[in-house]
Order: sequence, then C-alpha cells, then structure tokens
Amino acid sequence: MDPAAQKLSNTNPALLPQVPTPNPDEKAAVARGDIPMKIDDSLKATMASENEDMQKMHLVASAENFTIQNNPNSSTIGMNIVNDHGKSTDQIRQLGEKIENASLPKQLTEALTERISRLALIRQSAGFMSSTFIIEYEQTSHYVNWIVNMPWNKESKDILDLTKAKEIMDKSHYGLEPLKQRVLEYIASLMLNIKNNKSSDNIVKAPILCIVGLAGTGKTTFAKALADSLGRSFERVAFGGMVDSRVLRGQSRYFPDAEPGAIIKKLTHAKTKNPVICLDELDRVTETARADIMGVLIEILDPEQNVTFIDHYIDYPFSLQNIIFIGTANNASSVSTAVLDRLEIIHMPSYNDEEKIVIGRDFILPKIVKQTGLLPTQLQIDQDVWGALVRPLGYDPGIRGLDRLITNICRKSAMIII
Repeated sequence: MDPAAQKLSNTNPALLPQVPTPNPDEKAAVARGDIPMKIDDSLKATMASENEDMQKMHLVASAENFTIQNNPNSSTIGMNIVNDHGKSTDQIRQLGEKIENASLPKQLTEALTERISRLALIRQSAGFMSSTFIIEYEQTSHYVNWIVNMPWNKESKDILDLTKAKEIMDKSHYGLEPLKQRVLEYIASLMLNIKNNKSSDNIVKAPILCIVGLAGTGKTTFAKALADSLGRSFERVAFGGMVDSRVLRGQSRYFPDAEPGAIIKKLTHAKTKNPVICLDELDRVTETARADIMGVLIEILDPEQNVTFIDHYIDYPFSLQNIIFIGTANNASSVSTAVLDRLEIIHMPSYNDEEKIVIGRDFILPKIVKQTGLLPTQLQIDQDVWGALVRPLGYDPGIRGLDRLITNICRKSAMIII
C-alpha cells in the first residue's frame, strides 16, 4: 500500500473534521452538475495538510531509493554525503570512516561494521528522527569513539640509561638509597630484557613492585620518578574509597551512561599500551567491595590472565602485558594475600629531622618560591632556622606538613613584598 494511503487509513476517524451530510435532492443535483459540491474550509485545510505530508513521504522515499541504487555501500554505512572538503557529513558514514581509519583487530573491525550496518537499517526503517535510532546511534557512537581511541598498536620507546634514571630519582627524592638501588636493579632487569629480546613483551616475568610506607613519604611521586626514568607515560588509579569492581573493568555498554573501567581509561589517556600505572592506596578500598576488587586486581596483575583482559564495556580482549604496574599501600596487611603473592614489597622508610632539613632547603623551598612568583634573593631561610621549622613536625613521618609550612611562609612573604 502507498505510504500516504496507509497513513490516511490509520487516521483516527474522531480526529477528522465533521462534514455535514447533504440531503438526497442536493446529491442528485451535484451528480447532474447543476450545482457545485460545497467543501467546508476545515476540510480544505485537512486535505491540504494530508497532501503536503504525502509529498514529503514520496520525496524521502525517492531520496532513499536513489541513494541505495547509486551507492553500493549505503546498506552498510549509510548515505554517502560529502561536503566541500571531501569529508562525509552523514553521521553513520562518519562512524564507518573512523573504523576504517583506525588500526583495529580484524574481528573487532568486523563486529563494528556489522553494528554500523544494523544502525543504517534502523534509520532506513524507523527514520532518523525516531527515538529508536537516536538511542542506538548515541550508544554506537560512544562505543566506537572509545574503541578507535584505544592504543591497540601504539607503544612508546623506553630510555635504556641507568645513569639518567639515577639522576632523575636523585632530583626528585633525597636519600632513600636502599630503595633507589632496589628500583635501579628492577629497571636494569627490564632494560636488559628489552635490549636482549628486542621487545618489551617479556617484561611480565619481572616482579610487580609495591611500595609500602606511611602517608606523606613520597610513594606515589617515587612511582612517577620510575616512569620518568624509563621515559614512559605515568597514570594513576586511586583505590581509596573504591566501592565497586566495575570501576576497574567497566560496565556493559547496553546500560545507560556506561563507560569503560579505569584501566582502559588510563590507557586511552596515555595513548600508549606500555605506560607505568600506579595502583595507589591498594589498602584503602571499602570493606564491602574488597573481595570483588581484589579478584579483578588478580586478573590485572597475573601475567597468565592479563594478556586477554576483557573490559565489560569494550567486550574485546586487550593485552596488559606491556604495562608496568606499581602499587602503593600504607599497610600491606590490608591487601589480599592472593594479590600480595603477585607483588614484590619495598618498604618506604620515614624521614628523620636531618633529612627533612635537606629536603625542605634543597627541594621544597626552591619549588614553592618559584610557584609563588618570588625571586630566590627575595626569600632566604638561615640554616639555624631550619631546625626550628622541622622540629615541631618530628612526629610526622612524611613531608606534607613541612611542605604546607613552607608554602605559608612563601605566601606571607609575597604579601609583605607586594
């Protein structure tokens, strides 16, 4: 049946204008042609509207038929409309181009192409303004954007230089020689593995470090120094207060507002498949979700399992074997035993007063002076004063309190100078 006729046949009779029924004599006169048939104004408006709708439907059908006949790919990736720059302006076509231009696994490309084909069929059958198409398009577009931005084949080149690695750690952290030596040995084993095998694929056999120490002792910043030593991107996943394992491995894309988990997000942000990811405060997850989170963490850290890690949103295996994971914790006893079995614990020592003086004078003060906008000659702290600054902080194992104190001094000095 013609679409316009179908539309008219489905019209609710109650909504049609009521036309007065002529008497038999008037009918006969109209039939003989003696008098013209009278048409009510409301009926004229209705007929004009129906005629306009019918013309629109025929135009849309003609355009779709022309597209299908002249574009063989229209059934899979939509109407081929291009702008003056040669780029497609059709939304479905743009998604297809993103998939074609991305370097994706073959099976994933086929699955995405099939989904784009289904989206094109929905638009053709339901219309591009239908709620079904809009919802499906939003979900598909969101999913494709995440997929094409993942670093499937992008890998940064490591800096194989122990001397430079030592300089970077010395520049960011004072003392901690036993810890630095341990990290240098670890980096040396990674470098030797990469150098001899011409690939970083075997670094999974190296132990995964976990730095354990009191708050404020520099565990996270030390993990970043390790990333800088290798020339890799650094990403941090905060476990403090984590309440659901889906934070790590995502939620099915069929749920509204679903997104990938933290691991995939960090990889996408790093734009390489071999960053250094710090699993910060492993002991701070909530008690109710501890078992589930630790279960996912085992899969992430286990070399036998993480080569085919599947995020629930991406729903396709992605290898985590090139990532260097560095954990931190204040108390290792709060971490699952199964997770600890996959970690090499390194204890971060606390700082004594002499070390705090050197850190405050040579590391914190120059940094805060620069951040405050002061010149080095505008604020100087005598050596005798440092003992008085550090001593009240003796109970603090870290340097956060000293950092806040020096920051306040610099701000007050800036206010006096201004």
